[in-house]
Parts: sequence; structure tokens; C-alpha cells
Amino acid sequence: MRARVLLIVGSILAGLAVAYAFGGTAAFARIAQLPAWPFAAGLAMIVLGWLVNAERLRLLARGLGPRLTRRETIQLVMATEFSYAATPAGAGGPLTAIYLLTRHGIPAARAAALCTVDQLLDLVFFLTLLPLLAALLLGGYAPIQLQYQLLLLALMLVGGLVLAALALWKYRRALLFTGRILRALRIRRVRRVRLARAFVRFRHGIRLILALPRRRLLAVYALCAAHWLLRYSVLFVLIKGAGADVAWSTLILVQMLALTAGQLSLLPGGSGTVELVFGAMMSRWLDPATAVAVMLEWRFVLYYWYLLAGAPFFVAQILRRRKQTVLELTRTA
Repeated sequence: MRARVLLIVGSILAGLAVAYAFGGTAAFARIAQLPAWPFAAGLAMIVLGWLVNAERLRLLARGLGPRLTRRETIQLVMATEFSYAATPAGAGGPLTAIYLLTRHGIPAARAAALCTVDQLLDLVFFLTLLPLLAALLLGGYAPIQLQYQLLLLALMLVGGLVLAALALWKYRRALLFTGRILRALRIRRVRRVRLARAFVRFRHGIRLILALPRRRLLAVYALCAAHWLLRYSVLFVLIKGAGADVAWSTLILVQMLALTAGQLSLLPGGSGTVELVFGAMMSRWLDPATAVAVMLEWRFVLYYWYLLAGAPFFVAQILRRRKQTVLELTRTA
């Protein structure tokens, strides 16, 4: 636990160090000159996004096990958001969600399938968003660098969806292929069989979710779109509050590139990498002090706020599950 805390603190310091390198002390003085309403609006947009995400999770989970209440899904979403922000590449987010869903009575394979469908919907949303961004950017004669970066993002999203579809459609070949790899790694046959059965149950869980009524799936997708539009519009509000004028489509692309680069880093929240990419790209439109001041506000809303607001829910969920486990053990003893 101490190592994890030190890792989070180190990542925050890395991000602040990059911000200082870009803007110096003038950037921190510039923050005090910015109006408070854009920052407050950004926090409110994130909280609204959490509520939207909780409803999205509740709709997806319906039919897979005991029904989750809105209060339970909000607590689960907040705990997951903290875990996502506190671990490298957000690896802890899905694991936390699966663990908490199983504690609510949903089988592990179905919980994993739910999280996978949730992330696939995110990919589908961004894939449908890219043509709109392309039209807006090309219509505004965007720099050639942004056009190449947009193409790279599109290829990454399409590649991810194609791989996921092939793994589910040609699952027998996927099982044989992974079986050969596990055999080469000298994984015992019993464990290989367990993994294969878990994958089959996982695939069955995905089929159950995709078999939900179309109206519900469309509602889930609409909530997915609302969540991401709220989250990615925070920077636009902050930029407007700083008195600058940068196109919404350009800011969406900047955030997508910065956060994707952060996913590839080894620090929680991509700290350091996100700031580096953001600062380098926004220097085209903003002076260094304003760019860093806005960046610090943006990072607080989309990263530090996730840690601060999510930590109590994460701790409460873990302690509650441990208490339930102890009670179950005492009853069976």
C-alpha cells in the first residue's frame, strides 16, 4: 500500500515538474487570474458524467444477476474511477469493477463480459466521432500533423474493434492459438482447461448482454456518448474561461492524443506524458503561461479530482467486502 501511495505521489510530482518546465512560475500565477466559473463548471460536468456512467452500468447489469440500485452503481463507478486513476495504464479499473460486481452477485465471467462490452461501446463511440472530427478539422484547414494523428487514432480504434470481433467470432481458433502459447510457456493442462472454460463463459456473457432489447442497448450507447462528450468538453469550457479561442474539434483531438500517450506510460494517470504532449500541442494556440494554467486546471478536473473524490468510495467498498467475507466465514465455521 505504501508503494502505491508513493507511486501516485511520484506521478503527480512528475506532472507538476513538466508543467513547471513549460510555463515556469508565471503559469502558477496565471491560474489565480483565471475566473472560477469554468473550473466549477468542469467539476460539475465530471460529477454529472459519473452519474451518467452509473446509470449506464445499471442498465447493462440488468438481467445478469441481482439488480443493482442506483446508489450501488454510483459507489461502484466511483471506486472504479479511483482505481483507474491510481494504477498504471488504468489497469486496476476493470479489475476493480469485476471484483465489485462479483460481490454483488454477478458471476465473474459475466462481470468480465459486462466490462468488455462497456469498453467496446467506448471504442464504437470514438470510431463514430472520428468522421465528425475529420470533417470539422479538414473544413477548418487543420495542420497536416493533426490530420496524420487523426488517421493514426482511427487505425488504432479500428484495429482494436477488429481484434475483439475476431477473438469472439473465431473463438475456437483463438482458444487453440492461446493454448499453444500457454503450452509453450509450460502452463499446466488443468490451468489451461480452466482458462478455456472461463473464456467460453465470458463469451456467453457477452452474447447475453448483446441479446438485451435494442432499446436498452441504444439507451446505453446514448449514455456512453453523453459521458464522453461531457468529459471531453471540459477543456473547451476551461479554454473559453481563459479568454482563448480554440475549436472544440481540435481540443477533442488534443485530449485523445495526450491521454492515449499517457496510457502507454508507466505512471498512474499518465502523469508527465500527458502534460508533455498537451503542452507541446497547445503551444500552437496559447502562450506558455496560459497553456500550463489551463492544463493544470484540466488535469485537476480529469485526474486529481478522480483520486480525491473516488478514494473514500474505493476504501469503503473494499472494507465492506472484507467485512462481508469475515461474516460469511464465521457463519460457516
